[in-house]
Amino acid sequence: MLLAVLVAGLGACLLRTPASAQQTQPRRAGIDVVSVEGFLDPPNATLIERSVRDAQRSNAMLLVFQLHSSGAVDVNVDRLIDAMSRSTVPIAVWVGPTGANARGGAALFALSAPVVSVAQGGGIGPVSPVRLDRSNDVSNAALRSRLAAVQRGYGRSDKLVSDVVTHRVPAQRAADEGLINRASPTVGEFIVSLHGTTVKTAAGPVTLSTARVVGEGKNRRRVPNQVVSFGKLDLAGQVQHTLDTPWVAYFLFVVGGALLVFEFFTVSIGIAGLVGAMAIVAACYGFSHLPVHPYAVGLLILAMIGFAVDVQATALGAWTFIGSASLVAGSLTLYGGSSRLDPVWWVQLIVIVGTIVFMLSGMTAMVRSRFSTPTIGREELIGELGSAEVDVAPDGVVRVRDTLWRARTNRATPIAAGQTVRVVSVEGILLAVEPEEGGAKDYREPRSKRS
Repeated sequence: MLLAVLVAGLGACLLRTPASAQQTQPRRAGIDVVSVEGFLDPPNATLIERSVRDAQRSNAMLLVFQLHSSGAVDVNVDRLIDAMSRSTVPIAVWVGPTGANARGGAALFALSAPVVSVAQGGGIGPVSPVRLDRSNDVSNAALRSRLAAVQRGYGRSDKLVSDVVTHRVPAQRAADEGLINRASPTVGEFIVSLHGTTVKTAAGPVTLSTARVVGEGKNRRRVPNQVVSFGKLDLAGQVQHTLDTPWVAYFLFVVGGALLVFEFFTVSIGIAGLVGAMAIVAACYGFSHLPVHPYAVGLLILAMIGFAVDVQATALGAWTFIGSASLVAGSLTLYGGSSRLDPVWWVQLIVIVGTIVFMLSGMTAMVRSRFSTPTIGREELIGELGSAEVDVAPDGVVRVRDTLWRARTNRATPIAAGQTVRVVSVEGILLAVEPEEGGAKDYREPRSKRS
């Protein structure tokens, strides 16, 4: 009798164990929608990996990546795909909004998702090149073989794999021929359309519960039955992502160089120099993630030096043409990799023309107004005493008759800031000066005798 009771009790425990285990499993709740826009660069890659971790931590019902990207730069796309494949949370990719596209590494990432959709008017592909900064890393044949295996693994057709590797496939065609799961006009429509779909995850297949019916009759419709949370890059990530944009980095570098040249012709460090230095630092951050040609950067620096030489002379000369040619050549050859990284022609035109006009017109006028006086009576400055505003060694700035002048002295007799100087000759708007106690001659007497 006792043995029978023990066996019955053990049997009851075994029968209750699956139900208890099932009750201890956390219930999936919530839908996360994460927007990934622009190049698939380090900030966006960090956003994707962090979003997968957060979704697993909260045991979300579904994680949706809203994707609109023209390719990957300085990112290991395979690492992002691995993070997606190891996720215990169902993941889907929606290329949207309307008119959005996924190209290069972004297209490969989208097609590697268990569920993928594209908004009407949008498209997917070409997948090649996967990385814009390394356009020859993966062959088209390898991409076709890889994508065909992925498509079959997720139950989608591999009919358009060859096309999507080298061409853009519109949303409706991709849906009709099975390249993607469906074409959805909005992310909300995409979410509710997934209700009841079974999605592969690292923890096994999960059947989604994403919609409920509300309203009656003609007002009857489906809405998400989960709390939908939206995410995107934070402020720091947005700043980094913006600096990684090729045209932004190029623009900041040229403008920063022009501002530093401007600051060089002023007496003290001011806001222009500070802004110029910050622009150069920001541009260098962007360059660190982009396939920049060092010789092109050198050409842009040479352009600024060339302009500065003729600005100092306040005249159009050979260095102006050298600077202009260097600016054009550096702008056109700045980036390697895919041509998709090159700034559009009108951005380059604005930067090139704007810089040349600024140097030849604005800078020259500023130098003339700051460091010149009326031409009448300029010879009378010879022999006048003044003071050095900054070190003159051999070039600098002096104040004579309460007016600032660019000045030059002999390299053997440098003049420190604050010391008294004597004008020995006038060369255009440049004064040749010597220390007061340097044996300088008064040239006014000899000139008057010769006259």
